Amino acid sequence: MEPEEFKGRIGRYHWDSEAHWPPEPRPPAGAPNVLLVILDDVGFAQLGCYGSAIATPTIDRLAAGGLRYSSFHTTALCSPTRACVLTGRNHHAVGMGRIVDLATGFPGYDARIPRSCSMLPAMLVPQGYAAWAVGKWHLTPEDEEHLGARRDRWPLGRGFERFYGFFPGETHQFVPALVHDSHYVEPPRSYDDGYHLTEDLVDHAIEYLEDLRNVDVEKPWLLYLATGACHSPHQAPAAWLDRYRGHFEQGWDHAREVALARQKAEGLLPDHTELSPRPDWVPAWADLSPVERRVYARYMEAFAAYLSHTDHELGRLVDRLDTLGELDNTVIVLLSDNGASSEGGPTGSLNDARVWNALPSTVEEADARIDEIGGPRLHNNYPWGWTVAGNTPFRRWKRETHEGGVADPLIVHWPAGLPARGEVRSQYVHAIDLAPTLLDLIGIEAPAVVAGVAQRPLDGVSIASTFASADAPECHTTQYYEMFGCRALYDAGWKAVTYQEIQVEAPGLEEVVWELYDLRADPSECHDLAAAHPERLATMIDRWWEEAERNGVLPLDNRPFSELVFGRTSSIPSRSQYTYWPGRSPVPENVAVNVRARAHTINAYLTVEPETDVLEGVLAVQGSVLGGWSFHLLADGRLCYVHNLLSWRLYRIEAPLVSLAPGDHVLTFRFTPPQAELLVDGVVVASGEIRRSVWSRFSLTGAGLSAGWSPDFSPADGDYRGRFECTATLDRVVIEVDGLPLVDPEQEAQHFLATQ
Repeated sequence: MEPEEFKGRIGRYHWDSEAHWPPEPRPPAGAPNVLLVILDDVGFAQLGCYGSAIATPTIDRLAAGGLRYSSFHTTALCSPTRACVLTGRNHHAVGMGRIVDLATGFPGYDARIPRSCSMLPAMLVPQGYAAWAVGKWHLTPEDEEHLGARRDRWPLGRGFERFYGFFPGETHQFVPALVHDSHYVEPPRSYDDGYHLTEDLVDHAIEYLEDLRNVDVEKPWLLYLATGACHSPHQAPAAWLDRYRGHFEQGWDHAREVALARQKAEGLLPDHTELSPRPDWVPAWADLSPVERRVYARYMEAFAAYLSHTDHELGRLVDRLDTLGELDNTVIVLLSDNGASSEGGPTGSLNDARVWNALPSTVEEADARIDEIGGPRLHNNYPWGWTVAGNTPFRRWKRETHEGGVADPLIVHWPAGLPARGEVRSQYVHAIDLAPTLLDLIGIEAPAVVAGVAQRPLDGVSIASTFASADAPECHTTQYYEMFGCRALYDAGWKAVTYQEIQVEAPGLEEVVWELYDLRADPSECHDLAAAHPERLATMIDRWWEEAERNGVLPLDNRPFSELVFGRTSSIPSRSQYTYWPGRSPVPENVAVNVRARAHTINAYLTVEPETDVLEGVLAVQGSVLGGWSFHLLADGRLCYVHNLLSWRLYRIEAPLVSLAPGDHVLTFRFTPPQAELLVDGVVVASGEIRRSVWSRFSLTGAGLSAGWSPDFSPADGDYRGRFECTATLDRVVIEVDGLPLVDPEQEAQHFLATQ
């Protein structure tokens, strides 16, 4: 904020001067609090109040006391939708045409939200609001997520005053990679003590509110609460997993039929809505083997437990708002960021990182490990059949611009301001409409200038007029879509859409077939009217290209490559030697040394003190039980290196009975694929082979590299748990790499697509 002009008088002495105290900014009288709740990968039919059999009593209660929107739409992906919600602008217009990890060198895709497109907190804090962000962020470029990075694209650099959460698209729910304001922190409790991330996030949300009310009982606030749920890994407390045992044995075909019937009964969809055909690549539940049904049902149990547990924790926050007298004048907006996810593949996934490293997750292995599904040692995700059921009655899914990818639940709850209760609104709404609606409800206009920077006008419009009447005219009548070449245009109830296959080498962007649907007569896109209305379709396609040019969508690109492949120069200079100091926060994998499928040497320089009773602990570790490596000493004298190949296979090199006299030593792991050696003070003490190593990512959950200690559930989980700090005096760990890092364009692309 610019300092206010001094309006007093300054003389030579105080008696001939006049003081001036500029007033503190105050919002309009009666301005409401704002709670924005963003769920992750939750499809249109996965909340109880949207037809699901999953228990979501808190969310259902908000719907019963507020409004449900049946035609709310997003961008089909995480980061883009969040950028729309927070800025009120189209996702390409703010550089977020894709997730941050897939940036390209064009304005619509550079993942750098410009200062001319400020976020809600930057608009509200100067008006007297408090503003906090809790949970998933995923709006900071990957190479700026480390502790040596600039902070202007971290949450506090975008207008929020407090932040507690995680940066990447997903994280381990029992051992998350946590950021508090502008630094990394460890979880406050362990898995053994009952820790789960969602509970921790709600604890901090309540803490921020109570910290404010301890001092100021009138100041309104904005809380952006973005849960990890229900993005994979679908991990939930054991007691919640137990609640869903046997609940999904009737399968996904039955679930779709039941959900659509409920949606019609609730007035969410008209009676003439058809169930879109189950895709050919999804088998009928009745055709599955008993083992497949058992495994696939268990995958869905984990998802349901995760969602119900999240609903329970959200209930704690809502109840606390009620107790504090805050609920009545709090606008609660709850939504999901895109349709249900298909990243689990046709048979489900025990570890989402495996597919991007060409490793299998078989039904047989899942059956053998069935009791681990939903727990801390797996990165599980359900199969495609449940994705289709989660998007009932729509076609396709997340990442695509058919309704299954972009139609999502939206609930608005505001006891003091909503004249209606428990009603459904069918007017078209897009994620870009939420920011202008909130500004409208608060009673302020989008600022023309923020922190001295002229602002791009908002693209969305306020939907406040729909609150009072189900028959209110539609406020938002035309909207374009684009994601990886998939395109669509909504225009007054009609939708032109084309599916574009993601391709690595042959884009095929001109070889597309456009479809046309009348969504009011056919909400589930079952009847293509392109042949019947060629002129309308042609006009809509032309309009799509106009919108694309205006919003920075061009050039179209359906190659799902990361910025690594597109050739962007990294902000971190490359080198062949990396030094890590003990006891520091883990270094994120994307800026740590790249040892994947590459010759390298790890040297741990340590001093054994004469008084050391037990020599043990971590020398260096990267990743987690879901994938990574650990170089460590066990108390019985064993020097060990463990390569955890994505919980699929463990490679272990071990030197028995290593005795280290007091003094200085160098412990070494040396890898020249596939040969691996352990050395003590330059002498080889053990050797073996690592025939297969990770080449894409060790972990998708934000686990990093640390020296001298480990987060819980390390890659060598069978050897130790918890920090397992080195009892010697570890001076430093030096990792040297040889040759160019392996970059496989297709595998890089697949990794990033898995983490949306």
